[in-house]
Amino acid sequence: MTFVPGLILARRFHDEVVAPLLARRLPGLPYSAGLLDGGSELFGLDTPRSTDHDWGPRTQLFVADATRIAAVRAALDAELPAEFLGWPARFAGGPTVRLGVVRADGDRHGVSVDELGSWLRDRLGVDPRAGLSTADWLATPTQRLAELTAGAVFHDGLGGALTAVRARLAWYPDDVWRHVLAACWQRVAQAEHLAGRCAEVGDELGSRVVTAGLARDLMRLGLLLHRRWPPYPKWLGTVFAGLPAAGPVVDALAVALGGGDWAARQAGLVRALETLAGWTNDVGLAAPVDPAARPFHDRPFLVLHAGRLVEALRAAIVDPELRGRPPVGAVDQYVDNVDVLTAPGRARRVAAAVLPD
Repeated sequence: MTFVPGLILARRFHDEVVAPLLARRLPGLPYSAGLLDGGSELFGLDTPRSTDHDWGPRTQLFVADATRIAAVRAALDAELPAEFLGWPARFAGGPTVRLGVVRADGDRHGVSVDELGSWLRDRLGVDPRAGLSTADWLATPTQRLAELTAGAVFHDGLGGALTAVRARLAWYPDDVWRHVLAACWQRVAQAEHLAGRCAEVGDELGSRVVTAGLARDLMRLGLLLHRRWPPYPKWLGTVFAGLPAAGPVVDALAVALGGGDWAARQAGLVRALETLAGWTNDVGLAAPVDPAARPFHDRPFLVLHAGRLVEALRAAIVDPELRGRPPVGAVDQYVDNVDVLTAPGRARRVAAAVLPD
C-alpha cells in the first residue's frame, strides 16, 4: 500500500465519492463538509504508523436542519463503497493492515452526519456562532481549538458557516491572550527556582523532573506567543520545533534536559527562559521587561524572576473583570486529565469553579 496523508485522502473521498453520491441521491441538499474532529492527519502529522487504527477515508458532513440527518445517513449507508484508493471505507474497528493487505471487515463507514450547532456544542460546550464570552474561551482546551482551526473544509454550502466558525476561533481576544500568557509565566515563576534547589541538595532526578515540567510550560508558552494553539503532549514538541524562531530554544532545552550536570542544565534553562521573555516583549501586549536572568535572592542559581512578566501582562489587561481574576488561565493550564479535557461539560464546570467568589 502507498501511504496517502489522511487529509488528502479525506478530501479526495469527499470530492470523488461523497459529494457525487449526495448530488445523485439528495440533489440540492445544503451541507458543509470537512475534517475537524481530531487525529494526527488534521495537522499533517500522520505517517504510515497512523494507519494501524481509526484511520482511513473519512469525512464529516454538517447540515442546518436536523430532520435531514436520517435521510443523509441512509443514503451513505446504502451506497458508500467498501474501499477507496485501496483503503477500507467500511470497517468494524478501524482500517486494518496486516502484511500489506488491507481488509474491509465491517459495515461502519467513516462519514459522520451532524447538525452543525449540535456538533459544535458537543465539541466545545458552546456554539461559537452566537459569540464567545471570556468564560467560554477559558473553559476550552487549546487542543480542541487546534483541531477546529486545523484540518480542512472541503465544501461550505451552509452559507459559509463552517468557515466563519473557524475564523472566529482563530485566536484569543487580546485581553484573554494576556491573561493566558500571564498564567503561563505564573507557572514558570512558581517552579523556576526549584530545579536549582533540588540539585543543591543532590537530588538530580528531582532537578530533572522540575526542568522537564518547565520545558513543557515554555513550549506551550512559545506557541501561544506565536498565535499557535498548543496541541496535546504527543505533538507538542513537533509543533513547537516547527516554529521559525524555535531553533535556539529547542537547542537550549535539549541541553537542559540532557545528561549534563546542574551547571549545564541551568545554562540551557536560562537561555530558554531569556529567549521566551524576549518573545513576550516582542508581541507588544505589555510593557517590556528586562529579559536577563538574575540570582534567586542570595542562592547560587539563576532564575528569570518570571513574576515580573506576570505583573506586566496583568497590568495591561483592560477588562476589569478579567483583570481581577487570579492568573490561573485556561482550563488546560491547571487541569491535566484527558477525561476532563475531552468532556466539555466537565471542563466548563471545573473552569467555573476556579473563578473568584
